[in-house]
Amino acid sequence: MAFLKFNKSELVNLSYSLKREIILASKTGAYCNTSIVTCNTRRYHGLLAVPIDAFGGFRFILLSSLDESLTLNGKRFNLGIHCYGDIYEPRGHKYIVDFDADPVPMITYKIGEIVFRKSIVLVPENNQLLVRYELVQAPGKVRLDLKPFLSFRRVHDLTHENSVARTAPKEIPGGVAFNLYDGFPDLNLQLSGKAEYKSSPYWYHGITYSDEMRRGFDCREDLFVPGMFETELAPGESVVFSANADAPVAPAGLKRKFSATVGRIGPITSFHDQLVRDADLLIQDANGHKQIVAGYSWLYTGLLRETLYSLAGLTLYGKDDPKEFEEILDNLIADEQERLFHRTTQVEAPLFMTVTLQQYIAYTGAEKRAWTKYGETLKGILASYLPGCRKEVAMQPNGLLWAQVDGVALSWMNAYINGRAVTERAGYQVETNALWYNALCFALDMEAKYGPKDSAFTAQFTPVRDLVAKNFQPVFWNQEFGFLADYVDNGGQNLDLRPNQLWAVSLDYRAVTDEVVGLVMRVVNNELVTRRGIRTLSPRDSKYKGVYEGNQIERDLAYNNGCTWIFLLAQFCYASFNMMGKNFVKRAEWLTEGFYEDLSKHGVGSFSELYDGDPPHEPHGAISSATATAALLNINWLIDKYKEE
Repeated sequence: MAFLKFNKSELVNLSYSLKREIILASKTGAYCNTSIVTCNTRRYHGLLAVPIDAFGGFRFILLSSLDESLTLNGKRFNLGIHCYGDIYEPRGHKYIVDFDADPVPMITYKIGEIVFRKSIVLVPENNQLLVRYELVQAPGKVRLDLKPFLSFRRVHDLTHENSVARTAPKEIPGGVAFNLYDGFPDLNLQLSGKAEYKSSPYWYHGITYSDEMRRGFDCREDLFVPGMFETELAPGESVVFSANADAPVAPAGLKRKFSATVGRIGPITSFHDQLVRDADLLIQDANGHKQIVAGYSWLYTGLLRETLYSLAGLTLYGKDDPKEFEEILDNLIADEQERLFHRTTQVEAPLFMTVTLQQYIAYTGAEKRAWTKYGETLKGILASYLPGCRKEVAMQPNGLLWAQVDGVALSWMNAYINGRAVTERAGYQVETNALWYNALCFALDMEAKYGPKDSAFTAQFTPVRDLVAKNFQPVFWNQEFGFLADYVDNGGQNLDLRPNQLWAVSLDYRAVTDEVVGLVMRVVNNELVTRRGIRTLSPRDSKYKGVYEGNQIERDLAYNNGCTWIFLLAQFCYASFNMMGKNFVKRAEWLTEGFYEDLSKHGVGSFSELYDGDPPHEPHGAISSATATAALLNINWLIDKYKEE
C-alpha cells in the first residue's frame, strides 16, 4: 500500500525517518520495535523483547539491534546505525533506497552495483524473530557479517557494562546461545546457511536514545556485542537469521518457517484490513491466557479500563469473534477481582463493564446469554459502590457517586507531576455518574426480564436508579454555560469544558433530557472536536496545552489538558448517530479519514494513542493503542450499520 512505503529521500532524512517506527508483535507478548531505518531512538526499542514468567511476565529486551555489513572486493560497507550523543555512527541509512511495510517490513539497500534486502517478521506463536537477507543483485559473491547487540534488561530500564554478565557463548546447531544473567531464558542466535561465528566480546558504550534525550530522561546505555556471524551470498541467494528465546531450532527449516509466517499474513487491501491486523496484534495469548495489550511498546497487558474500553472493538467489530470476546472478558474478571469489587484508582472503570456487555448484545443479539453469564458480576460491581464498601468512592444520599482520596486522580485523567495529580477531579464526576446510571438501568431491565419475580436486587436498586434519575441533571447541568459540569465538589460545579460529559449523552440510558443532549453536543462539537479525536480541554481555557512536546512536566500538563484522544471520538459518534441517524454517516467518515492518512507517521501501519490538540495534530503516545484501534473499528461498524439502514 502506498501509505506504508517510503522513498530514499525520506529514509536518508533522519529528522523524518527516526520519527517513524515499526512494531511487530507475537501472541506470546513478544515484540519487535524500532525506527524504519532500524536505529533505536527509545529505551523501549529492540529487535526482540519477550515477557519472562520468572520476572512476573514483564517484558525484557534481549536483542537490541543487529548490525549488518557487506564486503565486496575488500571494501566493507556497514549498514547499521547508532546514535552516540549528537553523532550517528555508522551511518548505514545512507544506503537505504526503499522501505515497504506490507506484508512485513522490508528494507532495500543499494551500494553501487549491490542491491541488498532485509525483511523482518515475528513468529506468531513463539518468542522468535526472523530476518531474511537477500542479495538481489551484485557483480559477484558478497560476504555478509552480522553483529548482534545484546541488552538483557527490562524495557523500562537501561543497562551498563558490568562484571556480572555471563558473556561466554554456548554452541548450538547453526549458531550460538547467550544468557547474560540468572533467571533469563537463553537467546538462541542461528543462521539458515553455512556460517562462521567469530567471538570478539566488546561493550559498546554511550549508545544514546534520542527520543529519551529530547524528553530529559536517562538516555544512554552500554550494549554487549559478543562477536560476529560471517556468511557468503551469491547474487540471488538468501539467508535467514533467527533470534529466539524458546529453544534452538533446526537451521535447515528457517527459510521455510520465514516463508510460512509471511504467507499467513493476509494482504492489506483496505484501511479496514489494517485495523483488523492491528486488532489481532493487540491480543496476547501467553500461556493460553488471552489478554489485551493496552499499547506498544510500553503500556501494560490486561489492564482493566483499557481492556473494557477496547474489548468489543478488537474482538467483535474487528475480528467478528464473540468467543474470543468472552474468553478475554472471563480472564479479566478472574484477574481483576480487587479492582472490580473492592478498590481502584479509576473509579469509572468497573462500571464500564455494562457498556462492554451492551456492545456485545448489540453485536450478537445474545441478551439472555450475556445476562445469564455476567449478570452476577455486574450486580456485584454495583453493590460495591454502596456506602461502606469502597474507600475511594461511594454512593451518597442523593444516589450519586462521590469519589475522593486526597491527592489521588480517581479517573482516567490520571497524569501526575512530582507526585501531584494534574486533574484530581474529586467529588461527583460526570462520566462516573453517567456510567453508574447506565449500569443501574441496564441491570434492572435485565433482572426484570431474566431474574426472579421477587428479586432482592430489584427491590434494593430501583430506588437508587430513581434517585440518580432525579438528581443527575440538577447537579451537573449549567444553564448559563450550556453544558454539563466536569465534576461537582464542595465548592460547586467545575465548569472546565471537557469531553467527560460525552458519556452522559451517548450511553444507552441517559439521565438528561434530549434538549440537554443537543446543547451539550453543540458545545462539544464547536470546541472539542477535531479531525484527530476529541480534545481533553477547550482551547479557550487558560490551562489548555495544545502541543504534547517538551520535558515530562510539559507533556503531563498537556496529556489531559488539550491532547486529543481517539477513544473519545467513538462516544461522540454514538451520540451523533443517536441524534442524526444516517445523516451523520458522511461526517463520521470525515472524522476518521485523517487517521488513515497518518498511517505513515509515528507507528507505521498502527494507530496512535493521542494527538496534539492544535493543528496540524501530530500523533504521540503509544504508537499502537488498543483503545484507539478499537474506537475506529467501533465507528466503522456504526457507519456500516447506518448505511445499511
